[in-house]
Amino acid sequence: MTGLQARQAFLDWLAQERHSSPLTVEAYGTDLAGFLGFLTNHLGAEPDLTALKALRPADFRAWLASMANDGSVNATRARHLSAVRSFFKYLAKRHGMENPSVKLVATPRARRPLPRALPANDARDLTTDIAELSDTAAQQARDTALFTLLYGCGLRIAEALSLNVRDAPTQGGDAPLRVIGKGSKERIVPVLPVVRAAIGAWLAKHPDRQPDSPLFLGARGGRLDPAVAQKTMREYRRLNGLPEHATPHALRHSFATHLLAGGADLRSIQDLLGHASLSTTQRYTSVDEAQLMNVWRKAHPRAG
Repeated sequence: MTGLQARQAFLDWLAQERHSSPLTVEAYGTDLAGFLGFLTNHLGAEPDLTALKALRPADFRAWLASMANDGSVNATRARHLSAVRSFFKYLAKRHGMENPSVKLVATPRARRPLPRALPANDARDLTTDIAELSDTAAQQARDTALFTLLYGCGLRIAEALSLNVRDAPTQGGDAPLRVIGKGSKERIVPVLPVVRAAIGAWLAKHPDRQPDSPLFLGARGGRLDPAVAQKTMREYRRLNGLPEHATPHALRHSFATHLLAGGADLRSIQDLLGHASLSTTQRYTSVDEAQLMNVWRKAHPRAG
């Protein structure tokens, strides 16, 4: 059986036995055609099952490298490699052709997208104007407090909504906020006066101020659902012409980006965000490189 015949048998199996969609079958067919076309040039002849069985990890890496040279990004090469692995798994099950080499090739890792922050003016306006979407004074105070907290303290939406009344930073005090983040790790975050004021205004209207009650309540009295906050944000950005990346999590990105632009050091931002690795925090350095260079020029003794 030639490689092309094996490819067609695999596609027929996908369509007839796995009931894959026509688009899925077409995508697998395109990916495998590219792989077999590379092997024809790489090996000097159209591959058959014997040639496919003899492929080494270096052969698969050469194929991935050729796609990279042609401009394919990591995510595209990872998808093609997944298709080839499925093909070889089919050949092992249906034709007894085992080749463990394909399992030894590392999957290209897609680059994590850069954090996308809001401009400082948009972030500030959002924390005050978003209350206009709510129907009652209590909901207005709640939403103002929530979104001011997200931007002012850099919290994840899940972290903010997990807070109870006892955790609320009291107005007029200076105690930091203790946050339980990913991996149940606790971190301490300073609280701006504007955040304390917003939370204090919400607590004044909070219907259940027992210490164990959720700080942010939904319409039915339970803990506020993240989907409700996300829906509110979607409505606000639609009415105010903000980009699609304007989500509750974008306020956390804005918190970090604006701190960095203001001269804060990465280690401090890492602690404030609760990142386990500094490399995660370093992604913010690419967001505003021009501003970072300005800070460097002002701060370094030899920059002038």
